[in-house]
Amino acid sequence: MSSMAEKKDVDKDKPITRVLFCGPHFPASQIYTREYLEKYPFIQVDDVPLKQVPDHIGNYDLCVSKNMLFDSNVLSRAKQMKLIMQFGVGLEGIDIDAATKHGIKVARIPGDATGNAASCAEMAIYLTLGLLRKQKMLGEPIGETLLGKTVFIMGFGNIGIDLAKRLKPFDVKIIATKRSWPSNSEVLIPKAFPTQNGVLDDLVDEKGSHGDIYEFASKADIVVCCLSMNKETVGILNKPFISSMKKGALLVNIARGGLLDYEAVVQHLESGHLGGLGIDVAWKEPFDPNDPVLKFKNVILTPHVAGVTEHSYRSMAKVVGDVALQLHAGKPLKGIELVN
Repeated sequence: MSSMAEKKDVDKDKPITRVLFCGPHFPASQIYTREYLEKYPFIQVDDVPLKQVPDHIGNYDLCVSKNMLFDSNVLSRAKQMKLIMQFGVGLEGIDIDAATKHGIKVARIPGDATGNAASCAEMAIYLTLGLLRKQKMLGEPIGETLLGKTVFIMGFGNIGIDLAKRLKPFDVKIIATKRSWPSNSEVLIPKAFPTQNGVLDDLVDEKGSHGDIYEFASKADIVVCCLSMNKETVGILNKPFISSMKKGALLVNIARGGLLDYEAVVQHLESGHLGGLGIDVAWKEPFDPNDPVLKFKNVILTPHVAGVTEHSYRSMAKVVGDVALQLHAGKPLKGIELVN
């Protein structure tokens, strides 16, 4: 157990708000949060190994889950917990119903406010360009360009919007699906983009709903998955979907590994139907370096770091710090998205 956690356990009577980061992964999250809160001695920020979280969670007011799984058993021990939040947007590891039952609020950090969505959009372009250029030796094989390609953005939320903004200068055709479309885009758009009535209405050349994903996949040279993962979307990148893609098209996933059907991907890579796979998220994390999928030369994998940039991590640390200060002062929680 860390020395910070030991201090935590002996200082129970001090009027401080205690913040717990779960596990050793992505250490900048807790380091930057401590730095942001160093002027506030009444906020204590600790991190403990994942296996020790259940033994110590009862001493904390605010928990940052990272990649910790919070089931009913763990949540039942969080006797003074007011809020569990993610250092980012994904909440699939938290049993929200159980948290609600135990009187604990659950929240995510909106990606558009911290630069997380922009960072993920950049990674999507990085993976796409890497797959298109596909060079292993000097000048061999000859790569391709994004120019003139059709890109299907599957899930037009914050990341999808930021991706479309960055793809437009590449002179591509953008098609996108979304559960429901507003009459006009509600996104604030840089002056460089044409607008109508103060909002952008032509980032997307063709809009569709969830029922159009197979048709849109058949039109695209590149499919980029930006969906959130839930009961409806788990395994959505499956055999029927990939089969509906153009032969030789590229598939990029920067959302969640569970959206992708591993066997279907391997099958279509082996057959040559899938032209390339670029993923920042995998079906099993940490990723197995001996996974057979890495035998394919047209696969690029990064270790779930799309949103891990200096800008986004500093911004998210500020959000966590501000929420801790709000909790301590008994003020309404701002800057986060509560889901229960």
